[in-house]
Amino acid sequence: MEEAQNRRFWLIELIAYWEGRLTTRHLREFFGISRQLASSEIGHYRKAYPHNLLEYQRSDGAHLPAPDFQRHHISDDVAEYLSWMSGLQASLLPSQSPVYLPHFILPHPPRNITPEVIRPLVRALRESRRVEVDYGSIGNPNREGRIIVPHTFVNTGPRWHLRAWCEKNGDYRDFVLSRFHGQPEMLGKSPHTADGDEKWNTEITLIFEPDSRLNAEKKAVLEHDYGMTNGQLHLTTRAPLANYLLQEMRVNTKMLDGRPEAQQLVLVNFDDVQGWLF
Repeated sequence: MEEAQNRRFWLIELIAYWEGRLTTRHLREFFGISRQLASSEIGHYRKAYPHNLLEYQRSDGAHLPAPDFQRHHISDDVAEYLSWMSGLQASLLPSQSPVYLPHFILPHPPRNITPEVIRPLVRALRESRRVEVDYGSIGNPNREGRIIVPHTFVNTGPRWHLRAWCEKNGDYRDFVLSRFHGQPEMLGKSPHTADGDEKWNTEITLIFEPDSRLNAEKKAVLEHDYGMTNGQLHLTTRAPLANYLLQEMRVNTKMLDGRPEAQQLVLVNFDDVQGWLF
């Protein structure tokens, strides 16, 4: 199979499996091809894998995955779909490409996230719909039903979250995708969109410096490593994501590591941002 068609089959499976409906628009917008060619590629896919996609459903305006859909070009890790959706893999290159360079990405353990969970969440997010979910957290491991209104998928490095309005708490909260259970139930429209999430729409800047216990030479290494200006690194993020950024930077604000070589960086404007930290 030629590489171009292989990539199109990959996208066909990715969308059908995780979103539950496939249109020619997905292929046209991602690959910049005509409607006729996109339709033809879907036809080629259905011929190659006749038991994966149902006939075009006029009531849905799309091809739907068959109940016994089998993956041939994608994995069962939702991070593959979410990374594509957020643009992180928008320029994937085949290994035969002349501009390809050998590389390796440190794997994270796959989370237990099913298409039955993702499909209603994606639809609810796109249509500003309420959705009833079964969610278990560390604070409440017994799980409980709640109604949320999703507005943004968030990648925090090792896992994906969903930012959503929570009717139970009367506030916008972060939900870990792998902690949803069962199949969310679609409900009606909601006025609680991302525009109303004041915390989400608040940006704060974290200011880092090399640990003061390091000598000048070691500080210089870190300043060059992070491209610091005047010995400081300024990173701006959405306020609810500040803790996740600190975790990614491996900066502990509660206590210093006994070895400055391990701590490396410190947060110097803690007093200004502590109200946003857990």
